[in-house]
Amino acid sequence: MMHRPKTPIQVAVLMGGPDPEWEVSMASGGRVAGALREDPDFVVSEHKIDRPEPADLLTMEADVIFPVLHGPFGEGGPLQKRLEATGLPFVGSDSRASSLGMDKCETKRCCLESEIPTLDWAELQESTPCTIPFPLVVKPVDEGSSIGVRICRDDSELKEARRTLHSSHERLMVERFAAGRELTVGIVSEKTLPLIEIVPKTGSYDYEAKYERDDTDYVLEPELPAGLQERCNRHALTLWRAIGARDVARVDFIFDGEECWVLEINTMPGFTEHSLVPMAAKYDGMDMTALCGSLVRAALQRHGRSERNTSAHS
Repeated sequence: MMHRPKTPIQVAVLMGGPDPEWEVSMASGGRVAGALREDPDFVVSEHKIDRPEPADLLTMEADVIFPVLHGPFGEGGPLQKRLEATGLPFVGSDSRASSLGMDKCETKRCCLESEIPTLDWAELQESTPCTIPFPLVVKPVDEGSSIGVRICRDDSELKEARRTLHSSHERLMVERFAAGRELTVGIVSEKTLPLIEIVPKTGSYDYEAKYERDDTDYVLEPELPAGLQERCNRHALTLWRAIGARDVARVDFIFDGEECWVLEINTMPGFTEHSLVPMAAKYDGMDMTALCGSLVRAALQRHGRSERNTSAHS
């Protein structure tokens, strides 16, 4: 009996965007596209985008879209709304979950409602007094990659940080500072990946340490107090479900010696050479091609499409 060859799945990888993390997105998108091309089931096109409308997205020859953008527009809901309007399958969380995950204050509220440990915090607008004691961390509500994060130890540092950040961000979040071990848990299709401890040489896992320096240490499945890794995994999955995330995410923690505090969730984590989800997946036996391919297939299956039953574009 002869078998008809499978029709290749056309995947449009989106990268770039209008947010400050443009370079990270370009690097992530390039790696995703390269990995998918290693799988003969896929035909891949790359698209550097800004703020596309649904009509722009519909002109792409694609069965599924893989948006690898980071930041308020690309990761925080606006792009996802445009993708939803096309009716095409796309990788990652929907617009509601993306918005909740990008908004650090909304993430905090989800943590409180789900009884997930999170540090004391407050939302700051320009006229709002700060009620969190020093030392504290102040950051934009809707940026990623540690952009704009400031540690303040006194009122003068806080005033300067607020003056600078409020010039470009109406809403800020201030949070109690906690020193400790930085941990992260990746999630792929509701399965937690091996936990990673991040050990930056400079003492702070900022944008430079994440993407530009090569001296940050990453420890897969580090030695931790009994039960701590299980608690982190449980809290990560609880937050994933609370915001309604899907396909892929990463949840960051700080362990201060007593509690593992959730810091934030990233609903489209990076796929660069330094990125943590691909690193954990590889340690777990899933290389980039397998990881990216599983995400594309999950998006297709969610829309009731299989590799033999793709859209009219095929």
